[in-house]
Amino acid sequence: MSIDVDVLRRGLDLVLEGTDLPIGERMRGKVRDNYSMGDGRRILVTTDRISAFDRVIGTLPFKGQILNQLSAWWFETTREIAKNHLLGVPDPSVTIAMECEPLPVEWVMRSYLTGVTSTSIYYHYKRGAREFCGHTLRQGMRKNERLPEPILTPSTKAEKGGHDESVSRETILERGVIDEATFEEASRIARALFAEGQRVCAARGLILVDTKYELGRAPDGSVVVIDEMHTPDSSRIWLAESYETRMSAGEEPESWDKEYVRRWLAAEGFRGDGPIPKIPDEIRIEASRRYIEACETIRGEAFEPNLEPPIERIRRNLAVAH
Repeated sequence: MSIDVDVLRRGLDLVLEGTDLPIGERMRGKVRDNYSMGDGRRILVTTDRISAFDRVIGTLPFKGQILNQLSAWWFETTREIAKNHLLGVPDPSVTIAMECEPLPVEWVMRSYLTGVTSTSIYYHYKRGAREFCGHTLRQGMRKNERLPEPILTPSTKAEKGGHDESVSRETILERGVIDEATFEEASRIARALFAEGQRVCAARGLILVDTKYELGRAPDGSVVVIDEMHTPDSSRIWLAESYETRMSAGEEPESWDKEYVRRWLAAEGFRGDGPIPKIPDEIRIEASRRYIEACETIRGEAFEPNLEPPIERIRRNLAVAH
């Protein structure tokens, strides 16, 4: 299963940069345009925007379709582990979800010493920190080495234009961001989902390195999973068969995730501040190809991109869904 590069090149002219639909109240995130419908539902349009270092840095062809469909697959397959907001998928790029109140914390699970952003565990480790979000790290670890066990490293949500901050459980509670009972329930959900995600990925020859979960409060008061799950945007995903060889050679693991773009940006000298470098089409195409490889490998089926103009298609499919 692999997509033709010519199809990806064609997708460069079909990117969905944003929407302005005549429905509900729009809220624009880094990647998703959310529409609160006022009837207990929220429409989430996953655009082709890509963010890195807390900035929207461009678009990737078919990215929204990939993320939306892969998230839906994970939501369906993990319903017995944790409740989620999914109600339906009327369009390749659109999810109809239960309206929830997002918790003001990102729930980040990590199992390897890696990363290039200022919130990453390796960024702090290489600067001498041996305590990260309340977890003690041993001396002498190498970049991309596996941690003794998965750890939860919560992150605050910065205001637009700011940077998220990785913090400990104690800091979250001391600041009164959320109460202890909510923290413990969210922690339980994140750990259970990560264990399942790692199990599924391992069975398919992949390593789910780390991931972040967005959780929210449902109308009945329960904590549920929202936004996305185990996608190349929210997770690091490595190819298992070459991991040891590359570690031995001091090379970066083969990644099927956003890290490919982050590394390119970092090599260009961009880490979130200043002008955003223009991403060449070949980098955008290769990034999309990697996203698709991850999606197809995890789901076990080919990704079939929709080649219709996205705005017209979304309007039509939402009209039918209503």
